[in-house]
Amino acid sequence: MSSALTQEMSKPHETVTPVESDVGRMPPRARIVASAIELFRQQGIRGVGVDAIAEAAESNKMTLYRHFGSKDDLVCETLKQVSARREQIWRDLEAAFPDDPLAQIRGWIEEAAECIFNDPRGCDLANAAIELKEANHPAFKVIMDAKKVHMERLTSLCRQAGTKQAEQLADALMLLVEGARVCGQSTGAEGPQQQLKRACDAMIAAYISP
Repeated sequence: MSSALTQEMSKPHETVTPVESDVGRMPPRARIVASAIELFRQQGIRGVGVDAIAEAAESNKMTLYRHFGSKDDLVCETLKQVSARREQIWRDLEAAFPDDPLAQIRGWIEEAAECIFNDPRGCDLANAAIELKEANHPAFKVIMDAKKVHMERLTSLCRQAGTKQAEQLADALMLLVEGARVCGQSTGAEGPQQQLKRACDAMIAAYISP
């Protein structure tokens, strides 16, 4: 995959807080969500209060609560937007490699590797799931729904690529990617995550005949 395409596909995972000159051009609701996403990534959901979010968005608590009934509602919206950006990556891959499911799978692995190597903060959805351990937190449904759609997309591509064991291959690839994310956060730049693409290639070869 070309570096230009990789950079383009990685844009949804980049910092989304607008630069100061752009803040005033965004609607208040968009400013609040963008600021919340970035603050949650930097400090964790529990570590950020609504006052800090309102200040970063150049707004106030009254406006924040007018758009979101609670901080939990805002958390759910940020995770929905993160999930939507992940879906955009799949659409970009489909446009880049039409009618080539295997190339789309490899493109997803490439994009995941780029994020793991270049963004030590990891996956927003996974981080939120770990931090918000309460089973009844409304964000859990958002995370579960997003992960389910993601797995369905990957499984469908594995099936289209020619394996009758699509679910097993999709599970194996997801385990490798998610495991690499954890290694990237815990073992340093030269950890086992450096072998992600090689391990995924071996897994694909084990399930899909040339």
